[in-house]
Amino acid sequence: MKDAVILKNKAIIFGWVIGLLFFISLLWVLSQPLQKYYLLRTINNVLISSGDSRRIAEYKGVNDGKAGIFGYWFLMDNSAEKMFVFAAFQDGILVPLGAIVSANGSVDDIIPLSAHAMQIAGNLPMSLLQVYITRIEAASLANIRGNK
Repeated sequence: MKDAVILKNKAIIFGWVIGLLFFISLLWVLSQPLQKYYLLRTINNVLISSGDSRRIAEYKGVNDGKAGIFGYWFLMDNSAEKMFVFAAFQDGILVPLGAIVSANGSVDDIIPLSAHAMQIAGNLPMSLLQVYITRIEAASLANIRGNK
């Protein structure tokens, strides 16, 4: 009898954990459009405050079924360029950056996307940025080839 009660309690706890994980996953999936909207608005505000005339227009999802670099692709307003928004990890700090990618798939510019990132951007080693640039260009070229 005692074993049945212990088993029942473990099953209830397991059910709660599974239910919470399912609920968190559902919230994450359903909140993605809102997260992308706020990210678009925040990036445009950063570009305005830094005096940059470029703006991002809309989220461009890349769903090719392959694992790639983590970040978001956005189309630039009135341009054939795209912006890839990502976070570089340096000395235990996440630094939000945006890479301007030309129509041919090459990274033209890396823009810091926060006041703290602007302070750190000069201290980021070029080797770290080159790793991110290589990955972004590879993902962009794969996306270009996939659209043709």
